[in-house]
Amino acid sequence: MPDAVTDRLEALRGRMKQAGADLLALGPGNHMHWLLGFHPHADERPCLLLVTAGGEAFLMPALNAEGSREHTAITFHQWGDADGPDEALTAALADVGGANAKMVVLDETMRADFALLLMDRLPGASHQFTDATLGALRMCKDNVEFTFLKENALINDRAMQAAFATAKPGVSELEVAAAVRDHFKSEGAAPEFSIVGGGPNGAFPHHQTGDRKLQKGDAVVIDIGGRKDGYPSDMTRMAVIGVPPEGYEEVHAIVDSAVKAALAACKPGVKAYEVDAAARRVITEAGYGEYFVHRTGHGLGIDIHEPPYISASSETVLENGMVFSIEPGIYLPGRFGIRLEEIVILRDHGPEIFSELPRTTHVVEV
Repeated sequence: MPDAVTDRLEALRGRMKQAGADLLALGPGNHMHWLLGFHPHADERPCLLLVTAGGEAFLMPALNAEGSREHTAITFHQWGDADGPDEALTAALADVGGANAKMVVLDETMRADFALLLMDRLPGASHQFTDATLGALRMCKDNVEFTFLKENALINDRAMQAAFATAKPGVSELEVAAAVRDHFKSEGAAPEFSIVGGGPNGAFPHHQTGDRKLQKGDAVVIDIGGRKDGYPSDMTRMAVIGVPPEGYEEVHAIVDSAVKAALAACKPGVKAYEVDAAARRVITEAGYGEYFVHRTGHGLGIDIHEPPYISASSETVLENGMVFSIEPGIYLPGRFGIRLEEIVILRDHGPEIFSELPRTTHVVEV
């Protein structure tokens, strides 16, 4: 077993012991991928990785066994379509010593029928999700993950510059998004998303990029991300087409001040809601509180949105190595929206920003 997988399994067992968990079950997906470096094909056939203090084993559809064996030496308890998974699940639970588990950690992202199949075998067991175990481990990135995330952030910087170069009067939102996708592909990254909201469309935080053509006087929200080596990027910057709309400079300055306030609040030991409050306070005191309609940030790792969530209700204590966004915004219906987003990794001294692209507005000369 690779050293990284062994280390992560050991750390996971330590977290399970702290949480009082007897058994952890993962379905094919990003939790399993983070732990093992791969996951089997995900379909309707029950597939589970079972982990206890004493061992680990797979409930494995025979159809996927050969391909999965190339990636792991963990024991497989195979089942075929003709027989179903019941006997193989019984054997897998016995193998890892989980047949009498009283507290089970369930992968909250797996199929509900997989979870119910397992819990029906353990009628006396209670369950929890992965927040205190594998989820807690995923929140703190190691140096390898940092390197991948940094590389992707710099690719994103260059993709944003491609967006700036394309944004002109008469060019559609979709054409700007196409330039972003083309740039990601040119650097070997897969495009993940491209939100381009011109003029009044920028007032919708998750605007569906469309065929509206950019016009002189538009403020343009550009929120983009790609993925390379299994890790993504995410960043939002602003452009204006010629002369900015009335009030734009004031609102941009307020949002940028909110970013700075949130960054200043980011320290190990601080609770996530305190960072949200720092950004929200700036916007509220400036008179725009009702127009900041979403949380301040979200974690970034294998998933683009993952814990920790930087929201008004989050009690998560921030730790060294956590990676998350700081992205306050103000959205003025029928006029424009402004969002500025940085991805940071928390260090002992505070946050380190991944992007090297300034938050200043890109002005398109017309």
